[in-house]
Formats: sequence, C-alpha cells, structure tokens
Amino acid sequence: MTHSLWRMASRLAAVACMAIALPAGAADQYPDHPITIVVPYSPGGGVDIVTRLVTSHMSDALGQTIVVDNRPGGGTNIGMGYVAHAKPDGYTLYTASNTLATNKALYSKLNFDPATAFAPVGKIGEAPLVVVVNQDSQFKTLEDLVEYGRQHPQDLTFGTAGVGSSGHMASELLLRSGKFKALHVPYKGGAPALTDLLGGRISFMAINPLEVVSHIQAGKLRALAVLNADGTPLLPKLPTAQASGLGDLEATVWWGIVAPAGTPSAVVERLNAALNSALKSPDVKAHLAKLGAKEQPGTPEQFGAFVTHEREKLTQVIEEAHIKAD
Repeated sequence: MTHSLWRMASRLAAVACMAIALPAGAADQYPDHPITIVVPYSPGGGVDIVTRLVTSHMSDALGQTIVVDNRPGGGTNIGMGYVAHAKPDGYTLYTASNTLATNKALYSKLNFDPATAFAPVGKIGEAPLVVVVNQDSQFKTLEDLVEYGRQHPQDLTFGTAGVGSSGHMASELLLRSGKFKALHVPYKGGAPALTDLLGGRISFMAINPLEVVSHIQAGKLRALAVLNADGTPLLPKLPTAQASGLGDLEATVWWGIVAPAGTPSAVVERLNAALNSALKSPDVKAHLAKLGAKEQPGTPEQFGAFVTHEREKLTQVIEEAHIKAD
C-alpha cells in the first residue's frame, strides 16, 4: 500500500470510529430540548434536595432545563427501572444513591440489572453517617456499645429506615467491624425509627447527622462516633470510627448521576463537565456543607469504579447476613 493510500485508509478508519462513538449530532446538538432526571424518592427528601441544587446549576452550563421527576417506591426500583429502560440519548437521567450498589443483591426479581443497566456520569458527593443513642443510654462511647454487644449478643437493637437502607448497611458494617451482634428493627422510613430511639425503645441508630444534630444539641440524643476517617463539620468534636478502634470503617450516604447504558460517550462527557462545573459553584458547596456533605467532582470512570467497589463490599455483607428485601 502506498503512503497516500495508507493515510486515506487511516482517516477512513478514524471517521468510522467516530461514527460509532458519536451518533449523528450527539456531540454538537446535545442537548437541544429539556432533560429529565428521575429521583426515586418523594419531593423534599435529601436526594431530592441535592438533585435540585446541582441540576439547577447544570442547566445553566448545558443551556437547557433539567426537570426533576420524582418516582418513589419499590426501594428505589420503580425510578431506577424506569431509567434503566429509557432511551439512551442523554435526555433521561437518574440520581443514584446507595441503593444502586445494593439492590442487585437485595432483590431477586428485578427486570433490570443495576450493575450493567447504567452509564456513570459522575459523583455528586457524600456525607458520613453517625452512630447515636438515647441520651439516657448507658453507652457513653462507641467502644462501650461494641463491648456490650460482644458480651450480650441478644440485648442490643438497631433501627433503620428499612431493609437495605443506608442506615441498615452502615449498621451491618459496624457489626462486622466491631465483631458484635444486635437485632435489626426495620421501620417504614427514618422518622418512626428516630421516634423510637428518642423514646428509648431501640438501642442505637446509624443515621445522617443532619437528621439528628438538633436532637443532639437539645440533649435528647448522644452521638458516639462518625463512621468515616475525616469526621463531619456538623459535629466537629465527634470521634471517628478509626479513633474508636474500628479501623478503616467507612459508611456514608452518597449521590451521583447515571444515564441508561449505551448513552453516547460524548453525551456522558458533556453531562460530566456540566456536573463538575456545578460542583465548583460556591453556592453548591455551601449548601452541601449545610447538609453535612462534601462535593466530589471526578470522571465517569472514577464514579463507576466507586460504585463497583461499594457493590462488591456491600454484596458480601448482604450475602453473609442473609439479607433480602423481597
């Protein structure tokens, strides 16, 4: 093959590759009409608040409105399944949280695979959970709680917002790390669980600090530890799990954005750039800080690797504890 023919063949191959990666107009025209992002919870909750905060800034960067579509129910599987089966064109997105990493192991009858149905766009951020007890509890430190659970494996109970919730998974990680036992008491939401903790009817909870900081300040609850290595600005004097002798225990609530699998890479990159731009906004940073959260911009690949790591870690916990949500 002559040099000129070789160059022509190389150019044709490059064009062919671009055609595969970038469907006609995907890079240049996207987005040319409003985008919908599905939140699998009711309006007003943490995931909804974070989504509306971030997407309002993403809309500015993209030049298009992003409409929030709340589709609660089914342990987030209603909203997640809707997006899993949506057209992969970048116009239907999903606010992912911890359930993206757990539902494959928790539910045996899903009509989609959470591990393969989505293309990661980017991580928004995360907030650590804290372990709290009633103010009248005998446990003054996390070490006290762990040691009692080792000596009295039938006596402790922990409440959660439901099977597979972030608080449930955090509590199971705590049990594993501390090598002690406690009985899970699932509720239909975090509010009734917190009510019973305030009433002294359960032993402890692992929960987002934002939900309990007012009760701690009012002297109704006592925080024992924050379940990460860096602490939380909402409770700056609270010891970490590591300082409490539980090694590298990390239990957080986190959020990110995904699109249906097969979404063109150029569209994913455009969305990722808009998300990272939003996360640099002083307004977004300040609002996340008020939620006890920290923004975590990055690449789609980094978010995908994070979700995979969380799924592998929590699937092991779910399987060993024989947890099922259906």
